[in-house]
Amino acid sequence: MSFDLKKLLTDAFRTEPGEVVTVACDLPHSPEQDTQAWQERREMAREWRQAFAELSREGGFSVNPLLEFPATGANGAELPAEGQMDGRTVKLEEVLLGSTLAVFMTQYSATAALDGYCRRKMDFRAASMPGVMRRMEQTALAADYAQVAKRCALLAEALEGARMLEVEFSTGHICRFDLRFRNPEVDDGMLPRGKEGDRIINLPSGETFIVPYEGEQQGQTSQTAGEIPVVLDGELMVLRVEANRVAEVNGAGPAAARMREFFAADPARANVAEVAFGCNDRAVVTGVVIEDEKAGFHWAYGRSDHLGGTVGVAAFSSPAMVVHQDIVYAEGNPVQVARAEMARNGETTPIMADGRYLLWE
Repeated sequence: MSFDLKKLLTDAFRTEPGEVVTVACDLPHSPEQDTQAWQERREMAREWRQAFAELSREGGFSVNPLLEFPATGANGAELPAEGQMDGRTVKLEEVLLGSTLAVFMTQYSATAALDGYCRRKMDFRAASMPGVMRRMEQTALAADYAQVAKRCALLAEALEGARMLEVEFSTGHICRFDLRFRNPEVDDGMLPRGKEGDRIINLPSGETFIVPYEGEQQGQTSQTAGEIPVVLDGELMVLRVEANRVAEVNGAGPAAARMREFFAADPARANVAEVAFGCNDRAVVTGVVIEDEKAGFHWAYGRSDHLGGTVGVAAFSSPAMVVHQDIVYAEGNPVQVARAEMARNGETTPIMADGRYLLWE
């Protein structure tokens, strides 16, 4: 399918008369931090804001000037207090609480912060697009989202009521993720006004996710445990997981040493925050997480409250230490999934084998 921006905005958001739409982007703190991809993303934000404005002429909704704000510097961090609109300083809180739809096209993920606004205001929903790139208009953004939604629903059905997810990686390592006391959520690209459940999506979309049980109930230790292989800077390391926490980083190289220091700096970072199955068949793996994760299985560490878990900003030693980072195992990644199975009431449901889905292929 070729990319049609106005069709995507119409299909995804179904904006209604009387709504207020805000499109936002973040700004580098210095020219040295800027990149071509970041510049193109800011240009995309201007184009998307203009497309909304053109749709509003017949749609009966209003569109704010482009909201720009200084970059937070970390995925999952809280938003700054102020930004700019048409050259004037504005308070982000006032702008967002005055909107019904926000689309954030940013360098650093604002998903967790936007989820907070969804909790504060019922008539508010948001699309978070950290790291989105123009080339995605020819890949994951151009997907048939009706088919994406069907696949998300099949994955959610398989996850519903499951007690355990067992994943064997192509390296032979195995990890079991405790799914008790949790419900799956879908990010299928559909975000109409008044949507039930989670009112925040990523674009590109196409995943079903769940937060593993984090052990918050008295007397119920999380059973998430095993070994997870991770490749960083071309170096393979193995994370040993106990009770839903990264307990040890095994590896002799410099990347493993940096990872050990990273988790040691704040214990909340070691929380296993998400497991998910990406199912957008147009998504390609290039190292940009927002698209990579829609191509196959992934998990994340750190903050989880914005996805239905219990680890939020308060669990970290300071807001500057907050992180939510995905690790992807789709085709094109150095490590992939050899087998993924769901356990429920003594029965096992195969989900993936040799990197391919079994639910619809």
